[in-house]
Amino acid sequence: MPQRQPKQHIEPFALTRTLVWLRLCAIAGQSMAVMVCSWWMQIDIPTLPLLLGIDLLAVFAVFAAWRISQPWPVREWETVCHVAADTWVLGYLLYFTGGASNPFVTLLLVPIALSAAALSVRALLAVAALAGAAYFILLRWYVPLPMNDLMSGDHGFSLHVAGMGVNFAITALLLGFFINRLATAMRLQQLEVQRVRERALRDEGILAIATQAAGAAHELNTPLSTMRTLLPELRREHAADAALDEDLLLLEGQVERCRTILREMVIFGKAQLSQEFERLALPAFVHGCVERFQLLRPEAELELRVDANLEQVVLRTPPGLRHALLNLLNNAVDASTLRDSNSVALEVRRHERWLEWIVRDRGPGFALTGTAAVIGESGKQSGLGIGLALAEATAERLAGELIATNTENGAQMCLRLPLAVIAEA
Repeated sequence: MPQRQPKQHIEPFALTRTLVWLRLCAIAGQSMAVMVCSWWMQIDIPTLPLLLGIDLLAVFAVFAAWRISQPWPVREWETVCHVAADTWVLGYLLYFTGGASNPFVTLLLVPIALSAAALSVRALLAVAALAGAAYFILLRWYVPLPMNDLMSGDHGFSLHVAGMGVNFAITALLLGFFINRLATAMRLQQLEVQRVRERALRDEGILAIATQAAGAAHELNTPLSTMRTLLPELRREHAADAALDEDLLLLEGQVERCRTILREMVIFGKAQLSQEFERLALPAFVHGCVERFQLLRPEAELELRVDANLEQVVLRTPPGLRHALLNLLNNAVDASTLRDSNSVALEVRRHERWLEWIVRDRGPGFALTGTAAVIGESGKQSGLGIGLALAEATAERLAGELIATNTENGAQMCLRLPLAVIAEA
C-alpha cells in the first residue's frame, strides 16, 4: 500500500519564529516613532496609552520568545493567535493616531503576506478576517491626530506623503527580508522531506533484500546438508585419486564455510530482534573484524591504526556494526583493484564525542556533486551495489553518519558514531 506523503508547506513554527523577530523590530520602531512625534515634532498625541500598548506588546514578545524555546510543537491555531495579538496591538496604536488615515495602516497587510507563505488557506482566511476587521473598525472609530503648525495646510499633506514613503520603505524591507527567511525555511524543509523519502525507499529495498536473503538461507540449508554428507563419502570412494581428493577437500571446506555464514545470519537476526548488544573491548572487536576481513579477502594489504587512548573503551556492539565495517573494507579493496592495488587502510580514532572508523582506498574516488562526494557513485563495477547503502543505514540507525570524501590517492569513508550510543559509560 503506498504511503501517504506529508504536505509540503512550512510548519507554523517557522512563521512563529519569524514573528518573534518581526515583533522586536516593531517594538523598537514604534517606540522611536512615538518619541519623535511627541518630543521632536511636538504633536499632542496620547503618549501614555501608546506606550502602554507598546509595553503590552513587549510582554507578549517575551512570552512568545519563551514559547518557541519549548520542546512541544507549535500548532497552526497558536500561530494564528500570535498573528492576532500583533494585529490588534497595531490596531490599538493606530486607533490613537488617526485610524485609517494614518499612512502606516497598510502595515496590517504584513501579517497576511507572511501567513500566505506559511499557513493553510483556512488559517490565512482567519488572519485576513482579523486584519479586515481591524481596518473596518479604524475607518469608523479612531482618535484624530491633533493639528499643529507642522501639520497645517500644505505642510500636513507633505508630512502625510513623507509618512507614506517611510511606510513603503518599512513594508518593502519587512516583506523582502522575512519572506526570504520563510522561503529559505521552506527549501530546507523540502530538502529534508526529500531525504526522508529517499531513506524510506532505501530502507524498503534493504528490507526486501533481507526478506529474500532469509528465504534463501532457509532453502540453502537442505542442499548444503546433503553436500556435507556426500562429500566425505566421495572422498573415501576416490581416496586413490590425490588430485580429486584435494578438490573434494576444498569443496568440503567451502560447504562448511557456507554453513557457518548461514548460522551467523541466524544469530545476527536473533540479535537484531532482541536488540541485545555484544560487549567487547574495542581492540578485541577491531581484531575480530580484521581477522574476518582477511579470511574474506586474503589478497588485501590492510594497514591498521588504532589510537592508543581507545584501548580501555568497551563497546556495546550493536547488530550490524561489524557487517557495516566489513562492507566498507570490502568496497575499499574493490575500489583499489581498479587501479591495480590491493592496499586499504583502517583507522579508528576518537574525535570529541564521536568514535570514527575511517577506511581509505587507492581507487578512482567518488563522483562529485558540487564539492561533495556522492555515496554509491564510485567507479567500482563489481558487487551487488548494496554495501554502502547497508553501512549508511547502520550509521543512521545508531544516530551517526557516513561521510564520503575524495583524497589525493583515492577515497575515504568515515563512519562516525556517537560514543554515548555504542560505548560503555
